[in-house]
Amino acid sequence: MFQSEGFDLRYEVFGEGPPVIAVHGFGSNIEINWVNTGWVETLNAAGYQVVALDNRGHGKSEKIYDPDVYGAQDMARDVANLIDHLGLGKVALIGFSMGARISAFVCLQAPEKVACAIFGGLGANMVSPMIDSDEIIAALKAPALSDVTHKTGRQFRIFADHTGSDREALAACMAGSRTRITEEQVGSIPVPVLVVTGSEDTTGGDAPTLAGMIPKGEAITVEGRDHMRTTGDPKFKAGALEFLGRIHPA
Repeated sequence: MFQSEGFDLRYEVFGEGPPVIAVHGFGSNIEINWVNTGWVETLNAAGYQVVALDNRGHGKSEKIYDPDVYGAQDMARDVANLIDHLGLGKVALIGFSMGARISAFVCLQAPEKVACAIFGGLGANMVSPMIDSDEIIAALKAPALSDVTHKTGRQFRIFADHTGSDREALAACMAGSRTRITEEQVGSIPVPVLVVTGSEDTTGGDAPTLAGMIPKGEAITVEGRDHMRTTGDPKFKAGALEFLGRIHPA
């Protein structure tokens, strides 16, 4: 645990080598997003140290029920504070979905701490208003899954129940983390960025569009994968290792 902005946040360090900070998606945690999908094993085997954190309100980190503290900029400061807490030099970032949005703000707020970044599961829709967020909040707050009829809401409710998450904290996070990032902001990210989404990912949108907005952006599309199934895909991992090997070599 370490304290950031007054909140107790859990992190784990795996292996040795150049550091890669891993930022999970909404409703997830270190184990679900990075350990169970084989990411930690893959990056460690390639010679990288993985530093993963449970975002505010997630996993074993402190649960907060105030939407005002869940802005993506706020959670980006947690990542920067963790880098400082561990005394790391420039790091690579890998974020998935909400974690990609958070990572984008780290690149904007603290570019001196970032060698490069990988945005997984969030492409063109990074700069679009989030759809279905009110339905997701309602699904998380519903007394039972049987009360939820909205398709996307049910998916998030099932995932939250599967991970044993604090649904009230997640609802507050969803209400507060819908932070808009503009095309102009994305266009000012100064570090190399790899954007990876699945060809069937309607949640994140396509990778080439977002990569085209970033001065040093690159894109990979994982064919036949939707939002969730892109997370641990071998093509995603292979592309990430190739990218890291050029920009942030082990």
